[in-house]
Amino acid sequence: MDIAFEEAEAAAARGEVPVGAVVTDKAGKIVSQAGNRTREFNDPTAHAEVLAIHAACAELGSERLPEYNLYVTLEPCTMCAATMSFARIARLYYGADDGKMGGVAYFSKAICHHRPEIYDGISADRSTKLLKTFFASRRY
Repeated sequence: MDIAFEEAEAAAARGEVPVGAVVTDKAGKIVSQAGNRTREFNDPTAHAEVLAIHAACAELGSERLPEYNLYVTLEPCTMCAATMSFARIARLYYGADDGKMGGVAYFSKAICHHRPEIYDGISADRSTKLLKTFFASRRY
């Protein structure tokens, strides 16, 4: 999770919403990592989770990651949750809940064909502080 926070902090330094994600194998070896880049890429789908999953799939030569974990600093949105489902991510570990855009409820829907194991609240206070500091600095 520390690497995900490094990615989130780097995203904040680029003016992006500070969210970071890391994909690991079941032994914990990092396969890919990313931070938000929606503004940099002019791409609304360039969320940290999507970028990390995309990089892991490219690295492994597979569209599915059934034995892999995803660590993310903030509860994934519905788009990212669907991406995890399509990639067959085995386990999701995330920091703070996102009451506005959080999408883990997607996994309980009938349209979801794969649900990862979910572990929430990992370093949630750290994530919340990072996000609040980021958004406070942008308010006048």
